[in-house]
Amino acid sequence: MPLPSAAADHIQDLGAYVSASPSSFHAVHEAARRLDEAGFNGLDEREPWTGGAGSFYLIRDGALIAWVVPESAGPTTGFNILGAHTDSPSFKLKPKPTTGAFGWLQAGVEVYGGPLLNSWLDRELRLAGRLVMLDGTQHLTATGPLLRFPQLAIHLDRAVNDGLTLDKQRHMNPVWGLGNPSDFDLLGVLASHVAGASVDAAEIGGYDVVIADTQAPAVFGANSEFFASGRLDNLSATHAGLAALIAHASSPSAGGPIAVLAAFDHEEIGSNSRSGACGPILEDVLVRISDGLGATVSQRRQALSASFCVSADAGHAVHPNYPERHDPANHPVLNGGPLLKINANQRYATDAAGAALWAGLCGEAKVPYQEFVSNNVMPCGSTIGPLTATRLGIRTVDVGVPLLSMHSARELCGVADPHRLAVVTELFFRTAV
Repeated sequence: MPLPSAAADHIQDLGAYVSASPSSFHAVHEAARRLDEAGFNGLDEREPWTGGAGSFYLIRDGALIAWVVPESAGPTTGFNILGAHTDSPSFKLKPKPTTGAFGWLQAGVEVYGGPLLNSWLDRELRLAGRLVMLDGTQHLTATGPLLRFPQLAIHLDRAVNDGLTLDKQRHMNPVWGLGNPSDFDLLGVLASHVAGASVDAAEIGGYDVVIADTQAPAVFGANSEFFASGRLDNLSATHAGLAALIAHASSPSAGGPIAVLAAFDHEEIGSNSRSGACGPILEDVLVRISDGLGATVSQRRQALSASFCVSADAGHAVHPNYPERHDPANHPVLNGGPLLKINANQRYATDAAGAALWAGLCGEAKVPYQEFVSNNVMPCGSTIGPLTATRLGIRTVDVGVPLLSMHSARELCGVADPHRLAVVTELFFRTAV
């Protein structure tokens, strides 16, 4: 069946968004650019905010919170929140990053999160992130193809196909040139790739720089049913929420909730940061929105009680070569619709009320959905959902786009599912729950 034009446009735009977002800092910068074009107002945490209706966003490091307050909003109006995250498993540049041996220039990197190490081998890679100068100014930087993790030839490891073992310290040191490390400066390379500014590498006081793949996203398959890209976990959900919020802002519902996109950083390493879901960023924003609407402390609690969070993070499709790793009765497939993620031990926050909400939204939007639950002997990952529910007491349901190759340098989803997630999210943003 041909892909509907709206879904085809969405998947191409997702590819453009991922390409513009090699780091969490670039992801929020690109989101802010799109929000600016849509008429949203960027706010500064250090400045006072005027309350009332409108469309707004806030950036804190690699996180972004954006929201739409309808004209009818009052002190007890609830918040409908789509939670996602901007980071992905990768490698982060260490201090003293210019290293090397035997005539090779190498980069000192630390593993970030839980990447599939082998998937990063023999790829042309880039560096991207932010540079913070000694005077406090910040700059985004992103190189072109620069690095590679070269795999050892099979002639030097005849047993490699019996099982590849990679030591994170010894084997995961990418090469980026030839020469004596004392004659080169990787920070100078990063400084030279700051767009629109002249940056002196000697004035760099700190940096948050990661490795990202350079291969362009692609639609492929017998019937063009697949979409391959880096960072689908979790830019697929961040982009869906962004598209839905921008569409919602163009025609906000009268009497509806306050729609919020919460795109956190650091989910892949536990969310324990000022810009992560364990931190105060979402609560800070909700409190200030509530204050602007004249809410008392008691009324703010009423608003939170009337709120709902859809925690959207990628999930697992059934793998045809490893069916035994999945639950015997629940086999999500690509293009079968977004997932409703369930775990008895609350590694996902879905409960019966959340499942009913999601089923109702998908039914009204005419979007199919699939249930995901882990095989009992496979440990279940977690998301920002339980963290948000625990921090704020907001009812929460966990959902996401089904993937294969999660945490690979290049992940795989179906071409229809990201758009379906955006469609349901837009309906959620205007539905009082």
